[in-house]
Amino acid sequence: MPFISKIERQSDYSSFSSSCPIVIDNGASYFRIGWAGENDPRVIFRNIVQRPRHKTTGETVTVVGDHNPALLKYFDCTRSGPRSAFESNVVYQFEIMEYILDFGFDRLGADQSQIDHPILITECACNPVQSRGKMAELLFESYGVPSVAFGVDAAFSYKYNQQLGICKDIGLAISSGFTTSHVIPFINGEPVYEACCRANVGGYHVTDYLKQLLSLKHPHHISKLTWEKVEELKMEYCYIAADYASEVQLFQRGDKEAEEKTRCWQLPWTPSPADEPPSEEELARKAALKEKQSQRLRDMAEAKRSSKINELENELKGLELLLEELKDTEDDQIVSFLASRGYTSKREVEAAFAKVTQTLRKAKGEQVPSDEKADASAAEKYYLIDIPDEELSAEQLKEKRRQVFLKSTTEARQRAKQKRLEEELEKEKEKKLEEQKRLENPERYMEQLRAKYKELSEKLEQRKRLKTNGNHANGNNNVSGGVGRGERLNAAQRERMRLLTTAAFDRGKGEDTFGQRDEDWQLYKLMSRDNDDDDDDKPDQDEAELARISSRLQEIDPSFFPGSESGASASEVPRFRPLTKEDFQIILGVERFRCPEVLFNPNLIGIDQSGLDEMVGVSLRRLPTWGQDLGDKMTTSILMTGGSCLYPGMAERLEAGIRMIRPCGTPIKVLRATDPIMDAWRGASTYAAAMQFPHQTFSRMDYYEKGEDWLRRYKFRYRI
Repeated sequence: MPFISKIERQSDYSSFSSSCPIVIDNGASYFRIGWAGENDPRVIFRNIVQRPRHKTTGETVTVVGDHNPALLKYFDCTRSGPRSAFESNVVYQFEIMEYILDFGFDRLGADQSQIDHPILITECACNPVQSRGKMAELLFESYGVPSVAFGVDAAFSYKYNQQLGICKDIGLAISSGFTTSHVIPFINGEPVYEACCRANVGGYHVTDYLKQLLSLKHPHHISKLTWEKVEELKMEYCYIAADYASEVQLFQRGDKEAEEKTRCWQLPWTPSPADEPPSEEELARKAALKEKQSQRLRDMAEAKRSSKINELENELKGLELLLEELKDTEDDQIVSFLASRGYTSKREVEAAFAKVTQTLRKAKGEQVPSDEKADASAAEKYYLIDIPDEELSAEQLKEKRRQVFLKSTTEARQRAKQKRLEEELEKEKEKKLEEQKRLENPERYMEQLRAKYKELSEKLEQRKRLKTNGNHANGNNNVSGGVGRGERLNAAQRERMRLLTTAAFDRGKGEDTFGQRDEDWQLYKLMSRDNDDDDDDKPDQDEAELARISSRLQEIDPSFFPGSESGASASEVPRFRPLTKEDFQIILGVERFRCPEVLFNPNLIGIDQSGLDEMVGVSLRRLPTWGQDLGDKMTTSILMTGGSCLYPGMAERLEAGIRMIRPCGTPIKVLRATDPIMDAWRGASTYAAAMQFPHQTFSRMDYYEKGEDWLRRYKFRYRI
């Protein structure tokens, strides 16, 4: 079976005899395996399994525990998330457990078809017989181990520290692990499982609670708050508050002490480059590039102009040849000759010749013919206008009306053209005058532009409010508090609505006589004039002037932003500030002690169970009455073990909590294991190396002869 892992395979498996036991600390968080008698396990990895597929070949691989993240970019992990064999510290997914054992034995160096070494494996206190039986079946049937022994991890840790002289024969072991917490009493060095207490709260719940709080507090960085990173933050920054309520009030007040207790995790951040003015070389480069582009455009325009001149000259030569041919053509053949060339009369050819000539002169930049010549050509073109109608035939009258229409439209276009020329000249004059003012006093010119921009902005904004609220600037005169449609209409539209209402009201009175009088039909004309006075569709001079001033300010003032003078409107895009270093910081304040508080108050996360200090009282009440001073002896040797006992302030908080539930003057001493995480495996390793261990195992012969049910009685034999 292919595995992906960064853990190296052990090479000295064959050097150990078959009588040397293999010790397994099967925790819900980490799996530790090694040889009995050694001080440290050989292989340690997270107790999870993931089975992704290769993105190219589709091959399924098994990822157990810690892996190399660089290799996972070739595998699709979206359909196969990490899975654990545990549920509240009890193994129930033995298919996953088989993958974990395969990986553990493989990395230990086992390459035979079966494992020929006795196995000592840890479990939680009061583990269900069904789970222990399935584990024994897996080890005997799949791996062929000769014998198996089970032991409680907290008991091994307490016994190991007892041998080191840290705790006494009579005491309590408080084991707070990954998913559960246990309190186990010890009398004369033997655990009393009948009096132990359990709560489904551990390090997993602390990490999950911290991840939720930080995700709510910093939603923009939720992708950075991975489970592994939150686990690191928990172990680095979290602590147990001696008095939770007082600590919360301290952070609510925001005192200096609270600021000192606040921690910050800085995310990777690259400052945006500062806006520096361009250098002279950069300006020169941009100017050269701009000149190059301008020259290219000029060359293109010149080439287009030359091409147009050539086309006009060729067309003019063609018309000249056509006029020369007309001189040699008989009068009765002129019409057919012109029809074959696409013309109807000689006058049309001459007009086309004059038009092409004038266009060619303009293209060459020559002087345009005078107005007298243009008037003469116009008189020749409209030769029927001055002749009375009595002297013209029907065809000539029709032609005269056409000439009158053409002349009127031509004159109208000329007047419009002349008006546009005058307006352009006026604008050019105003532009020169404005540029002269700017050169004389730039600061005053800019102030005047800003004032004009602000005035026009306020004027247009006021007009919008009036259009929305009618004649009421603030809209407060409306009885209903809203704005009716009539207040949004202009005067012409309101008059039209009045006429429609009047007509409908009159028609409901008796006989309908509308339309019998000529005056009635004037009503339709009045109704159709609702847009005559409406200026909504007409170009607004104020808006055009505002746009011009805004464009001008943007040219001469780089710090100007449209809307900054009169306040940004709802339609304008807001200006976002650049991100700073503070935007990429994860702040841990009250979360530092609020998350570990679930070990003492599980109701913070919705678990209705006792905390660690209350569990001590529950366990002491379950003890048999072996004397009045038994409880006092127990509290003088309270050993903390497990990964969740590493928080600063844990011992002080436990001592304060136990003192609240014990009689006044009771001696209380809370101790921490030498290594709360590794002492369980070391205690098991020491026990498996002892001489009495072979007599405490459950052999394969016992399994085949007595079955799994015999493991119910095995619990009386696995004292340590």
